Amino acid sequence: MAHTNPARVPRFSGLWRNPDFMKLWTGQTVSELGSIVTRNALPLVALLVLGASPAQMGLVAATGALPALVFGLAAGVWVDRVRRRPIMIVADLGRAALLLTIPIAAMLGHLTMPQIYAVGALVGALTIFFNVAYQSYLPSLVERENLLEGNSKLALSSSAAEIGGSGLAGILVQAFTAPFAILLDALSYLVSVVSVVLIRKPEPPPRPSGERSHLLKEALDGFGFVARQPVLRALAGASATRAFFGNFYAALYGLYAIRVLGLGPAGLGIVIAMGGVGSLAGALLSGRAGRRFSLGVVLLGSLAISTAASIFIPLARGPVAIAAASLIVGQLLGDATRTIYEIYQVSLRQAVTPDRLLGRANAGMQMLDAAIGPLGALVGGWLGGMAGPRNTLWIAAAGLFLSLPWLIFSPVRRLRAMPQAAPEPQVLHPGLP
Repeated sequence: MAHTNPARVPRFSGLWRNPDFMKLWTGQTVSELGSIVTRNALPLVALLVLGASPAQMGLVAATGALPALVFGLAAGVWVDRVRRRPIMIVADLGRAALLLTIPIAAMLGHLTMPQIYAVGALVGALTIFFNVAYQSYLPSLVERENLLEGNSKLALSSSAAEIGGSGLAGILVQAFTAPFAILLDALSYLVSVVSVVLIRKPEPPPRPSGERSHLLKEALDGFGFVARQPVLRALAGASATRAFFGNFYAALYGLYAIRVLGLGPAGLGIVIAMGGVGSLAGALLSGRAGRRFSLGVVLLGSLAISTAASIFIPLARGPVAIAAASLIVGQLLGDATRTIYEIYQVSLRQAVTPDRLLGRANAGMQMLDAAIGPLGALVGGWLGGMAGPRNTLWIAAAGLFLSLPWLIFSPVRRLRAMPQAAPEPQVLHPGLP
């Protein structure tokens, strides 16, 4: 009987053996940790340090998302015109510098709501450029057949950061105040810069200038491709619907948990960290889900379950421990299935989009969210002040179900496996292997 020599069996395979991807992954893991801290700490700066109202909390959420509406398509054109890695480096350096102004202003006693709005808006603008460049750069760093693995690993980092970052944010806010918790994110962006600089694989050159046209026309090309492509159109519609109603939660979740349910900052951090546990489980199970079910079933099923899980948030009531348990169930189940959905929808988007349109298509998708998300945050904040946080979150939970018809009545539902990119913008036939 033949025996396999264990020494000849590689312990790690796939992208584990790609050093450049591992550098990117390492840097993004650290950066995600800091970003989760700021995502939780910046609204708490407004809420706990400056006494923000529900409407002001909605404005904080809106200003962070609004730059995508202003810069989204321009970012897509720029990313398709120049090399993408330098954009990522400059965006990280800018975000680090902006976030450093929060603890400095707090230390000097000059922190104000306008500064919170400004930093949120400028960091949001740089994040748009980074995200469009990042999602467009990955297919040039790894082979397209490894996109699902790459996105799964990156989602794994986001999930791990959610677990550590959310709990860490609450602890740092309670121990050292919210402004200084943001210092961690500023430092994490510098780690990301180093990791991207160390990548050795040459990036393919951008399109020759002779192939370029007017900026607005190029921007509309990407948006038009998303609108014409039935799979991308369905993903974009579902995403925009979730962005509107999901931003009700972004505007009110912290206020609801602290003022209505009575959780402290540390308790809120722990609850959100449980969502990270769910997200981590989703990232780990995403590969198994794809092997067991068709692509369309994975996308529609994960979206449906994550939507249903949102009901547990407004359901929370009673003693703090029971209310926290309801929030944790919602976070665990919702984040697990939402992570699976995001891994597959991003991979599908990258797979069906030609490289020359990838930056603009990614930007077009993000711009839809950007156009809808801030409106949702403002409406959520306004409704929170008029109807109360709990009633507003019930409206948000009901509204999220409107994202499902976008996939149900589209070719996405019938997709069996990951399609290939068409060389030119054209209709994708469902069910292609």
